[in-house]
Amino acid sequence: MDEELLAGHLRELRRGTVVSACSATLDEPRYGYAPPETLDAAGFAVDGNTLYPLLRCPEKHGLLTSEWNTDETRPRKFYRTSPAGAELRAHLMTQWRSLNSAVEALNGDNS
Repeated sequence: MDEELLAGHLRELRRGTVVSACSATLDEPRYGYAPPETLDAAGFAVDGNTLYPLLRCPEKHGLLTSEWNTDETRPRKFYRTSPAGAELRAHLMTQWRSLNSAVEALNGDNS
């Protein structure tokens, strides 16, 4: 197996799921670095360079909300999945399950 070819396809597969995965980590307000740590612990490694795009893009589209906490000496930005983000995630998860079932059926794997 060509490792470079495989790596490219894995990046594409992950790119399509990273917003849903990130959204799943933010049902409660969390500091910006928490989602990548949670994703990594679950086996969904996210490169550190993708942290801000991972949060900015969904926030720009109203899928995440953010709030600055200035109670501590160093202000920190906290993120949370918005109602629109939760609704989108639910729809995407339905589609994910459907696609997964179809791919498994094509591969003869119904487990």
